[in-house]
Amino acid sequence: MELIDALRTTGSVRNFTDQPIPDQLVFDVLNDARFAPSGGNRQAWNVIVVKDRVRRQAIGDYYLDAWHDYVGHVLAGLIPFSPLASQGDRDLASSKRDDAIAVSKPDGFPETLAGVPVLLVVCADLRFLAATDRDLGHYQIAGGASIYPFVWSILLAAHDRGIGGVMTTVATRKEPDLRALLELPDDVIVASIVALGYPEQLHTKLKRNAVTDFTTIDAFNGPAFGPTPT
Repeated sequence: MELIDALRTTGSVRNFTDQPIPDQLVFDVLNDARFAPSGGNRQAWNVIVVKDRVRRQAIGDYYLDAWHDYVGHVLAGLIPFSPLASQGDRDLASSKRDDAIAVSKPDGFPETLAGVPVLLVVCADLRFLAATDRDLGHYQIAGGASIYPFVWSILLAAHDRGIGGVMTTVATRKEPDLRALLELPDDVIVASIVALGYPEQLHTKLKRNAVTDFTTIDAFNGPAFGPTPT
């Protein structure tokens, strides 16, 4: 697959066929993804390939519990878990949890996560992350720059082999439970859960904002950046 085609067609896939993916293929995907960039080339990621049915079901249960909280925000008209949320926003989202449970679908992705062909838990080792925004007094995001390019590379490497997938962070809300379940060391946290499988339907065209919608010149409120007129 050409790189530009991969960049334009690697969307989030949540519906998979029942076709299994051999361990060798998963290994090959990870073997390519490991070349992702990271701060200081410290490669602060660890991947747990979850096969045990009991642990898979537990992860699915934790994910679904967190998903109901996520949907509660959506039903309340809020951005889920926004770092700028007020206490009133939090209370409103919590009040919608029962409604979120009521609209749950038995065959939805959150409800069937335990049965996906490949379930990966991507962890981050805090000892090796350079969180340069640590002391700025707001939501921290910079440390993830050493982890999420690796996750994206997993999805690209999978897509090149005809495998679809999705990176989701919903279950990090249940990290204390996941820590115990997966026996994580104190300095290791859950960064993402990645589900992989052969897609029921291939993506042919993704919808995204135009470059001029999110790129400006010289300042945040500067004029939109676009190609030089000819």
